[in-house]
Amino acid sequence: MKGKVAIVTGGASGIGLAIVESLAREGVNCVIADLDASGGEKAAAKLKEAGAESLFVPANVSQPGDVRHLVEATMGRFGRLDILVNNAGLQFVAPVVDFPEERWDTLIGVMLTGTFLCCKYALPHMIRQKWGRIINISSVHGKVASPFKVAYISAKHGMLGLTKVVALEMGENKITCNAICPAYVRTPLVEKQVADQARLNAVSEEDVIQKIMLGPAAIRRMLEPREVASLVVYLCSDDAAGITGAALDIDLGWTAR
Repeated sequence: MKGKVAIVTGGASGIGLAIVESLAREGVNCVIADLDASGGEKAAAKLKEAGAESLFVPANVSQPGDVRHLVEATMGRFGRLDILVNNAGLQFVAPVVDFPEERWDTLIGVMLTGTFLCCKYALPHMIRQKWGRIINISSVHGKVASPFKVAYISAKHGMLGLTKVVALEMGENKITCNAICPAYVRTPLVEKQVADQARLNAVSEEDVIQKIMLGPAAIRRMLEPREVASLVVYLCSDDAAGITGAALDIDLGWTAR
């Protein structure tokens, strides 16, 4: 993969940062897209210190103008675009009847509309070169549901449908599109949920971790970001050229029941 170019949305922290670092170790030039300017600049500087080519572009992926600028900046800097990882995400927990409409719009906008927009503007460049890899970071909640996460679960389910459509349309151009469905990953996003889940479920924070987050799993631990990143790297490789339209679980047995 040396010399290829990747855009990773939400690449300033958590799973996204682990993906950026793992791709960079394979020789991939990485464009980090994020709303966190400080984190994005630090991540790009860290890669540069390690000898990897990188670029930070501030972007709200729910906005078409931001996504167009992101892709244009990538092409202007590197002249090509080979890999797109749609990872940007956020979470808000509340019952459906109390779920703020503006929060619904934000979550769906970033995770579902944002994934669509990034695919729409990245694909013409991949089609031109007759090669591409798109990886959408969905979730175990793209396949199953839990209470109080209506927008997140709706967006992650939608990502799986979008993944299949892109895979079917792009196969003749040697472009694959797959989704990864992790269980709970040890990230700031997950850690911030614990107190809210404890309040809504009327249980202790320890019970949230042990019974809600880890209870359905066969292997009762959280995933580490690097585990998801390793699967991304494989899906970007030539060895994974036959995998497309798939929703690949890395869920510690969450969906085995």
